[in-house]
Amino acid sequence: MNSKYIVRQPIKDRENHIIGYEIQYYGENSAFGGGDNASANDFAAADTIYNFLTMNTDKLLRGALNFMTFTTTLLMKKSPRLFNKDELVIQIDDSVIIHPLAMHMIQQYAREGYKIAVNEFQFAPRYLAMLDSIDYIKLNFQTMQELTLKNVIEIAHSMNKKCIAVGIDREELYQRAQKLEVDAMEGPFVAEKMAQKTHNSGYMQSNFFRLMVAVIQDEPDVEEIERIISVDVTLTYGLLRIANSRYFSLRSKVTNVRQAIMTIGLRELKQWVYLLSASNAENQMDEGAEEFLRLSLMRANFCSSLMNYAKDIPITKSDAYLMGMFSTLNYLIDAPMEEILQQVPLCQEVKDALLKHSGRAGMLYDLAVGYERADWAQIDKLAEELGIQTNLLTSLYFNCMEEVNRVWSEITQVSGGQIDLSEAMADTKPEPTPAT
Repeated sequence: MNSKYIVRQPIKDRENHIIGYEIQYYGENSAFGGGDNASANDFAAADTIYNFLTMNTDKLLRGALNFMTFTTTLLMKKSPRLFNKDELVIQIDDSVIIHPLAMHMIQQYAREGYKIAVNEFQFAPRYLAMLDSIDYIKLNFQTMQELTLKNVIEIAHSMNKKCIAVGIDREELYQRAQKLEVDAMEGPFVAEKMAQKTHNSGYMQSNFFRLMVAVIQDEPDVEEIERIISVDVTLTYGLLRIANSRYFSLRSKVTNVRQAIMTIGLRELKQWVYLLSASNAENQMDEGAEEFLRLSLMRANFCSSLMNYAKDIPITKSDAYLMGMFSTLNYLIDAPMEEILQQVPLCQEVKDALLKHSGRAGMLYDLAVGYERADWAQIDKLAEELGIQTNLLTSLYFNCMEEVNRVWSEITQVSGGQIDLSEAMADTKPEPTPAT
């Protein structure tokens, strides 16, 4: 199977702030940067990558710093010039370092102002000889011994080079990277890491959680939803902010809760309430909170999109969306996922998928998360079992990423003027509940 996948993963510094993204490629049975033998397959793979990057630079680059591995073949095709030098870090591995022509090109890019990174740095003369040309050293914390890591990091810092720990997939490696004072980290654990959980278990009795539960009922009660929102100033402000965003292309300003609910619609509110809820804690969250919320939206969109192609999945697209969205709840709330899901009226198949990774819904969820984590073998296996053509996955992933970027941009910009919150609260004060 000649599968080709491209995925973007965040790189964070020791304070959990995003410094850039790793663009990882897998195709033609070899990883992006996995070797240059100038074979027909190598050139074919390079053409595939080059053509994809040519068509998707706007989706890949959104003003962030992007770390991309370039093989000798891609360097010969002058692929780095597809990108602005302020948004690209050219990564190289051993196959480039031992190639005289490729190293000459790397030194030229460095003189032009491109940043250079080396994958899996080694204590070898050919690596040490090129230190003047590189800016970032990437170290595999899963394979390198701690003493070796310590020595490399000390030498790198003495020469003003930054060190990035890769392969951080569990707490133990995260703490080791912190102890050795690397400059940044990447890996599945880092992508989902928040500096602190923003809500304690009491959050599940809050208005935010009550609203979340109310909107995902099979038959939501609009009056109950309005009542929950109207008695909470933060919820009211958040809802009005979303309703007045350019996403809805409004001609007039929304000024009360009922109007906002009607403008957004219950279907949209059902999908956006998690974001609305989480944004309440934005002042308490670390600066990685935006990426965390994007991760939630990305999983939701990707799971929903995969439903268009997966076979025999016993849940709806809406269920799949909520499965992806709520998969991060345990990172937001300081409580076990089992306890959280007991309070949420999701279908049992979704709960089993999130808690046990069981059933075909669990396979769909695992495929979405496996792609996010660049688990190539898992992707191939699950896609085949679900009946999804693997050549669809990369385009689906990037379409979802583009949609998340668009939605995020729209909902964080209120269209014109300030919302009169006191007026909105007065207009939407709920009627007293009749005595029974």
